[in-house]
Amino acid sequence: MNANGKTVLVIGAKGGVGGTAAAALLRAGWTVKALARGQGTRPDLAGTQWIQGDAMNRADVVQAAVGVDVIVHAVNPPGYRDWDTLVLPMVDNTIAAAKAAGARIVLPGTVYNYGPDALPTLTETSPQNPLTVKGGIRVALERRLEAAAREGARVLILRCGDFFGPHAGNNWFGQGLVTPGKPVTAIPYPGPHGIGHAWAYLPDVGEALVRLLAREGDLAAFESFHFGGHWLEPGVEMAASIQRVVAARTGRQPVLKPFPWWLVTLASPFVTTLREMREMRYLWQRPVRLDNTKLTAFLGSEPHTPLDRAVADTLAQLGCLPA
Repeated sequence: MNANGKTVLVIGAKGGVGGTAAAALLRAGWTVKALARGQGTRPDLAGTQWIQGDAMNRADVVQAAVGVDVIVHAVNPPGYRDWDTLVLPMVDNTIAAAKAAGARIVLPGTVYNYGPDALPTLTETSPQNPLTVKGGIRVALERRLEAAAREGARVLILRCGDFFGPHAGNNWFGQGLVTPGKPVTAIPYPGPHGIGHAWAYLPDVGEALVRLLAREGDLAAFESFHFGGHWLEPGVEMAASIQRVVAARTGRQPVLKPFPWWLVTLASPFVTTLREMREMRYLWQRPVRLDNTKLTAFLGSEPHTPLDRAVADTLAQLGCLPA
């Protein structure tokens, strides 16, 4: 039942961020449409109207967006591949669809568009001078959205730290700290133990987006917020949380070990995902904290699930804990 009379199109609803946003908006009474390739859907998103289409096909995106109030642009090339040829054309199609429908674009943002000069504390006005290819693409993406806002579109960006949570896609938690589908016996931690690190639990991010969109009348045409999430100092506290959760469930505590950066370096010329992980290593070598002062002032508070509970839910969904 559509309790608020509003409709959202989620592009990337089969992924972690998009699926979480769709679930949160469904709970809040929105009509949710999802553009996806292929026949498969997500059983946990019952009530979603699935539309077959391709984010790289402008006609598909424009047609799917007819009559919507918001477009959540949560689509990314899988495995960090082909960013240079896919990311910007996809957002251009979303911009065209939003202009045609009169809809606001929502972008779940990252810290990739910040270089070392902006660290350790990131605000909405911090300089965006990335030293990586992927970071440069993220900057170009946001600049296109900002230009679209000057041309009559409306944009909301919520930048977050490293995502984790149920159904999360490409992320350090499920690709670096643990192995999906396998018991956790060892945790390779990617950075110096004492360096702080920011994490964003997906259900909290989804709830924040719902609360922001409920304040549409108070949002500027181009609006950005930073999501504080779980700021862990020391950063190794994420590994310690995994240890506590696994020990409580199994009686055995995983060991902590260094992340094999040497192996990533050796394999990176041949494996795109590893090459991109190596390129972003600087985000583990220095503290990365998102200042959520603006967000908490606007909303009153930021949704926040206790760390061990969030980690337990994530590990359970990844199949890393016994039933």
